[in-house]
Amino acid sequence: MKKRELTPLPEGMNPYSPEVLIATGLGSGRMNPAPGTWGSVVAWGLATTITSLPLLAATLVAVCIAGWWAIPRFQKQSGTHDAGMIVIDEWAGVILALLFATPNDWPQLFLALFAFRFFDILKPWPISWLDQKVKGASGVMLDDLLAGLCAGLCVYGYGLWMH
Repeated sequence: MKKRELTPLPEGMNPYSPEVLIATGLGSGRMNPAPGTWGSVVAWGLATTITSLPLLAATLVAVCIAGWWAIPRFQKQSGTHDAGMIVIDEWAGVILALLFATPNDWPQLFLALFAFRFFDILKPWPISWLDQKVKGASGVMLDDLLAGLCAGLCVYGYGLWMH
């Protein structure tokens, strides 16, 4: 079996620096193929262990603050905008979607992940508008947060329908 290697960082970037670890979702964004999916799955796996709604909301706030701090530093060092390996935005989107799920309701938890990936990949309007028009860290973060909100509303609707 062929060994999969992590996507290399641009020249001169330290993989253990705080901005790289945060922007790449603890390195999950360097996994391939499909770094956005890997980052989403890792964030989902970690976030589903948090069953307290206030703690999950606080985690979302912390992830957003960390993302807005790390992304411009990563972009400056790498010379890129929204590089595929930046997945802290996926982490924020997945966590936002999970806020609409009932803890330990596995169909809702899985729906949050799959609906988030659906909206993040297809980027229907206005997600696509945010992705194309908003620059910098806000452009990276906001489209995924809106995808997370759309996914969360799907989860909420599913929860109303099923209960």
